[in-house]
Amino acid sequence: MVTLAPWSAADFWLLERCNSPEMTAYLGGPETAEQLVSRHARYVENAFPGQMCVIITAEGNAAGSIGYWEHAEAGETVWETGWAILPEQQGKGIATAAIAEVAKAAAAEGTHRSLHAYPGVDNAASNALCRKAGFTFQAAREFEYPKGHWMRCNDWSLEL
Repeated sequence: MVTLAPWSAADFWLLERCNSPEMTAYLGGPETAEQLVSRHARYVENAFPGQMCVIITAEGNAAGSIGYWEHAEAGETVWETGWAILPEQQGKGIATAAIAEVAKAAAAEGTHRSLHAYPGVDNAASNALCRKAGFTFQAAREFEYPKGHWMRCNDWSLEL
C-alpha cells in the first residue's frame, strides 16, 4: 500500500506542511523556521542512527513522513518511531501501512529488539494507531519533546 523513500533535500515542503497548529497540537506546537531548517538538515544528512523517510502512496504521492532513531529507554537503547500524515491522507490506512514498513526497516538494522512510539496520552488517534499497528502498551510517563517541553505520553512497544 505504501513505500518509504529516504528523506531528501526536496522534502522540506513536508516539514512546512506538517508544522501547523493542528498537526503539532500534541507536540508542543509549531517549530520556528530555524528549527525546521535544522531538522531538515539532520534528516537530509541522516545525522543519526536510523532513517527519516517520506511515505509514498501506491499512486506515487507523498502522504507524510515516518522514521526511526535510537532512544535510551530504562537503561536500554531502543528504536523510537514517529510519523506525520498530511490531513488529506489521514483515515486511509496509510499510517498503519507505513508503521509496518518502518518496523521492517528498523528490524533489518539488527541492532535493537523493539520499536517504541510515544504519543501524548490525549492523542486518541495516535494511541489507536499504535494499538492497530500491533504495539503493546507499556505505561504512561513523562517524556521530553521537544527539548525543554515535558508532556505526558503513552509508551507503546513493538517487538521486532
